[in-house]
Amino acid sequence: MRTGNYESSDKSTAGTAVTFLLIGLGAGALVALLLAPKTGKQMRRDLRRKYDDVRETVEDFAEEAKERVIDVMALMGDTVDNIPGAKGIGEKGATELIQKYGSVEKALEKADEVPNKRYREALQ
Repeated sequence: MRTGNYESSDKSTAGTAVTFLLIGLGAGALVALLLAPKTGKQMRRDLRRKYDDVRETVEDFAEEAKERVIDVMALMGDTVDNIPGAKGIGEKGATELIQKYGSVEKALEKADEVPNKRYREALQ
């Protein structure tokens, strides 16, 4: 190892600071890679598991949403598809009833408990 006297110059202080900064960043990145709690393979595996869990949740939600759309259409009716629906219940009312009771069948079972008089009469 060589030792010696080094002279500093007023002109190169910015370059020296940048050099030491880059050396420090490189050393920090190397230490971070060496001391990382998980390897890249483990991180990819964990991310894949999380992605699969989220995808399953979205698929379940989509299935439930499809069922609810069918129930809403059954309550509000649709003239294009020749679905009569319940008289006096529109999109807003059908959505409220399905959100509260979960299905057409449950809404019909609990028709006496529906607070809105028009909806209650339409379900009975």
